[in-house]
Amino acid sequence: MEVSGNYGGPGRWSSRPFVLQILRGRWFMLFAATLIMSAASPMFGLYSAEIKSSLGYDETTLNLLSFFKDLGANAGIFSGVIYKFAPPWVCLSIGAVLNFSGNFCIWLSISKKISTRRVWHMCVYIFIASNSQPFINTAAAVTCINNFGGRTAVISALLTGFAGLSGAIITQLYHGIAYGNDSKSLIFLLIAGLPAAVSLAFSPTIRIIKVVPDGNEVKVLYRFLYVSLGLALFLMVITLLQNKLGFARTDQFVITATVVVVMLLLLPIAVVVKEELNLLRMPKKQDSDNINVVVLENSKLQEFSCKHMFSPPERGQDHTILQALVSIDMLLLFLATICGVGGAITAIDNLGEIGTSFGYPTKSITTYVSLVSTWNYLGRVVSGFLSEHFLIKYKFPRPVMLTIILVLSSIAPLLIAFNVPNGLFVASMIIGFCFGAQWPLLFAIISELFGLKNYAVLCNFASLASPIGSYLLKVRLTGYLYDTEGNKQLRASGRAWEQLNLCYGVECFRLAFIIMAVVTVVGAVVSLLLAVRTMKFYKEDVCKKFQREEAAAPGDSGG
Repeated sequence: MEVSGNYGGPGRWSSRPFVLQILRGRWFMLFAATLIMSAASPMFGLYSAEIKSSLGYDETTLNLLSFFKDLGANAGIFSGVIYKFAPPWVCLSIGAVLNFSGNFCIWLSISKKISTRRVWHMCVYIFIASNSQPFINTAAAVTCINNFGGRTAVISALLTGFAGLSGAIITQLYHGIAYGNDSKSLIFLLIAGLPAAVSLAFSPTIRIIKVVPDGNEVKVLYRFLYVSLGLALFLMVITLLQNKLGFARTDQFVITATVVVVMLLLLPIAVVVKEELNLLRMPKKQDSDNINVVVLENSKLQEFSCKHMFSPPERGQDHTILQALVSIDMLLLFLATICGVGGAITAIDNLGEIGTSFGYPTKSITTYVSLVSTWNYLGRVVSGFLSEHFLIKYKFPRPVMLTIILVLSSIAPLLIAFNVPNGLFVASMIIGFCFGAQWPLLFAIISELFGLKNYAVLCNFASLASPIGSYLLKVRLTGYLYDTEGNKQLRASGRAWEQLNLCYGVECFRLAFIIMAVVTVVGAVVSLLLAVRTMKFYKEDVCKKFQREEAAAPGDSGG
């Protein structure tokens, strides 16, 4: 690409080459990644009730479908391997095809346009649709992490934060277009078509770029964070207002709110333009002529060699895939994630049923479910940015912060199990926050312990802990106990057959959530063991590395 003018003097330059510089720069790539992540998260909560009512499923069956959703969303080893051998646009394209085809088949089944509505058919459809997420997330997030000096926690927090808001964003787009009407076709058009369209549109932008980090990236990343905080706050406010006011009398308000959401999503482009202008003003700064796509290596099969599997390098150095997978550190991290994420996602996916069983008003349940998305976002950005700050300033290891998050997370199941007054509201806040907070910490710990060379595969392997925990705690435990209690109530009360799959009262979830709290505490203990094992490494290696980078960072030229 050719850029007119020069970086060292006033020079003359045309707007057209500058636009090309923007489009090819890594800051626009980050902006594109935020849009992709904002649309890419699977939206099971928007249509789970429709599946249950349309197809007549009980709670165990619905939780089974939810498990396959979790499995697809976290079965990303294949996407990680493809990412090692192919450019990011390949992963984005695969993710777009999977998302559209899977969700389209779900819509055909619910609308009864096809007759193949067996449970295993729906499991396959949901798995295909949700399996788009690891392909899209790997392409967007891992590429950004490589392009921004390995700032795993901050980049993961920012991008997964936008992914955490995707539920509220797509719900608002739906309300803005449909004025709150129940349109199956529209919601599936958004769920199936929007993520695919955004991923394909920006796929040429997402690529590995050779850039020498200048240590100033975090300051700019904070500007992206401030925009996302404004978006999250606005979504939270309009969610509360719309649930309070209803939609019939506030169509204009809903449309206006939707327009504002779109404008806030596009606002980071101002940060992009500002940074590219700063590059033009900097003397002898590497310009877009010297930014190239990295050539993929041909010797990556050696990562799967068993030759040195049990002779790993020091912590922090690049491990092969097998060296990382058989390490005790990875085992502890994996077990802690099974306990922590498994319990949180079980509570999130059952929040609607919990509210109904406990007798909460429908509007309150809708508000709690909607706000989980916002708290999920806050957990991601707070844990990512705050853990980075604490690590640099106070030598506070990330595994210790993960332990604290798991201890906090164990409180929420107890609030639900004993039906504390307003407990569901508080629990939804804790669950959403802690679920989101675990992911940036998990990804950052993996990159710091095992290096970035095989990060795409390793982080997708670690994500498998989520469906494992989901299956054990949601399908085998919560769903089974819910249906058992519901059938007991049915026999005792003689309810109509239409209420066969329903359960009322605290007893529907009490035992399951007490067990879940205990499991989460076990996860905290496992995380603490990891913290003890890696304490010296974090304080002597990781902290000093970040402190050196911060000390070498130049001033924020140009503001």
